[in-house]
Amino acid sequence: MALTRAAAVAHLAVALDGSERDEILRLAGLLAGLAGTVKVGLEAFTAHGPDLVREVGRLGVPVFLDLKLHDIPNTVERAARNAARLGAAMLTVHASGGEAMLRAAVAGAAGAERPPAVLAVTVLTSLDDGALAGLGIPGGAAGRVRAWAEMARAAGCGGVVCSPHEAAGLRAALGAGFLLVTPGIRPAGAAHADQRRVATPRAALEAGADVLVVGRPITAAPDPAAAAEAILAELCAP
Repeated sequence: MALTRAAAVAHLAVALDGSERDEILRLAGLLAGLAGTVKVGLEAFTAHGPDLVREVGRLGVPVFLDLKLHDIPNTVERAARNAARLGAAMLTVHASGGEAMLRAAVAGAAGAERPPAVLAVTVLTSLDDGALAGLGIPGGAAGRVRAWAEMARAAGCGGVVCSPHEAAGLRAALGAGFLLVTPGIRPAGAAHADQRRVATPRAALEAGADVLVVGRPITAAPDPAAAAEAILAELCAP
């Protein structure tokens, strides 16, 4: 599945997970044109707040705001409304909050001039079947992800966050038009660190993923732009 360069860029999201504002903005500017979105998560958001989201957005790359909202529906609806007004292209909530909470998030985000895609986070890629069993969650990762993804679609979410391991099954079950966003993307030979359910960029794409979230293999590389270019080349290779 060879892609054009433009299509490969659109599939790539880079996770700007850090606390240093200047470094986050430097990376965002450096990667504009090399990534379809950049992810601002909890670490960056708790350090610098909504202003950082606006600043990154002004650099010309869409923002994936990864806050994983999880609270009672009323609170999540209001938080989603506030987050959507920051201009993010995508916003995450936890699927484990239930269908009413997911519907509330979708309703809150819909009030923005350009509503973000609300994505339900299913099972974190740092967890595997053994970890889920330890939490008292039966059925393993694949079964839990499938159930929560179906609930998210019924609630009106634009997609889900899942590991690459579940992407093929979800794509077959849910069809096209429902975003599958996959963290846990590691180029061949890269360290897995705290991720357990991982795949290479090409494998995730071929499994049906729409957005490939890559963090440290790019941001911690000596040359982040070159690391991003290497991933784009992998996606474009025949």
